[in-house]
Amino acid sequence: MARAVEDRGYSVNQVPPAAHLLVSSIQHVLLMVTSLVIPILFASQVSGSPEFAASLIAFSMLAAGLGSVIQSVGLPFIGSGYLCPNVCGPSYFSLSLSAAWVGGLPLMRGMVIVAGLVEMAIAPIIERLRKVFPTFIVGLVVAMVGVSILAPSITSFFGLAFREDAIRAPDMLVGLFSLMVMVLANLWGRRFAKMYCLLIGILSGWILAAILIPEFRHDLVAVKDAPILALPAMGAAFRGITFDLKMVVPFVVIAISGSLKSFGNLLAAQSVSEPALEETDFAPIRKGLLADGFSTVLAGLLGGMAVDTSSSNVGLAGATRVLSRWISVGAGVIFVILAFFPRLISILSMMPKPVMGASLIFAGSFMVSTGLRQMFSEPWGSRKTFVVGIAFFFGLSTAFLPSLYARAPHFVQTLFTDPLPTATIVAVVLNQVFNLDILFGRLRRKQK
Repeated sequence: MARAVEDRGYSVNQVPPAAHLLVSSIQHVLLMVTSLVIPILFASQVSGSPEFAASLIAFSMLAAGLGSVIQSVGLPFIGSGYLCPNVCGPSYFSLSLSAAWVGGLPLMRGMVIVAGLVEMAIAPIIERLRKVFPTFIVGLVVAMVGVSILAPSITSFFGLAFREDAIRAPDMLVGLFSLMVMVLANLWGRRFAKMYCLLIGILSGWILAAILIPEFRHDLVAVKDAPILALPAMGAAFRGITFDLKMVVPFVVIAISGSLKSFGNLLAAQSVSEPALEETDFAPIRKGLLADGFSTVLAGLLGGMAVDTSSSNVGLAGATRVLSRWISVGAGVIFVILAFFPRLISILSMMPKPVMGASLIFAGSFMVSTGLRQMFSEPWGSRKTFVVGIAFFFGLSTAFLPSLYARAPHFVQTLFTDPLPTATIVAVVLNQVFNLDILFGRLRRKQK
């Protein structure tokens, strides 16, 4: 019986044995760590001191870790109860930076709190959208969860930090080797290898990077100067919370966009966790959005970056069939503990870019294929062809042509920010427009 459970993974409500729970949680933490690049970049852009950067990272990790626990533990009124951890949200990065430039960290904290409150306000009305999310649009949203990480995954896979960087053979070799180890362990592995394929791939890629990439070895040596244990310092920059009415509208818009992204991640988590459902159950989705908004508010109160649900972790859960929500709880607890160990944070955040890219590609591949299968699981027609096709075109354009939308009017920029929310908005609107004739036909029949 135990062997059968290991072969098929763990269902959403199963509690894995302690050893499996710990190792699986660590595997998800390694994916969550990739999001720490957000507070690292933020600190460098605002010319923060090393102490400021360390505190910002620690507070962000506390918010993400606590948010992961709230999201997955299964509380009565908040949290989806799915394996769907929180990470630092890239969607909020640009606006958070703008707020910090205008009013320092206190203004950024205040506006992040506003964004979280907006998402919490959206959560109760999500069930009313049941009719605008038929199965094929849910499948599209799930597929776009994977597509949304296309740009960071490919650039990281080739070891690129800036657009002008040259692609180097050692980076390509490390990325390809890591990806192949992950995939082949998942396809050909038994029990342990299949369940922990990502962890095996990351460790293998890390070792190869230490051999082939000299600067990676140099960075690892430099970590020895970081303190082993330290409490996050609430310095002068972290004191106070302020608000600016001029920034409310852009933060409300980005909060709506972030809510759509989390909506997609939660739909994906439900699809892989409860495949027997014939239609979307909006109750856990509503509670999941409420938890996500609360976690963002918590990030603002603590002094960290805004957090968001993680599509790559949902993809990893689906690929390994290890779906237990307790793994997300364990990962959240570990993330909170790590916040007090700066040296470990430094080591983990130095994951070689090609290994990081391979991890994101591995997780994203599953989400794309899962969404496509769901999308084409029902009869098809011309209406669906144009809804999905046009939504795909405009959604993908935000990844391939970001400079195009940078020159567009402001209201266009707020809608065309990321493949996931863009494709979702376009698909929902077009599905309603293309079915107006059916709606009017029903109204006429009722009148007769």
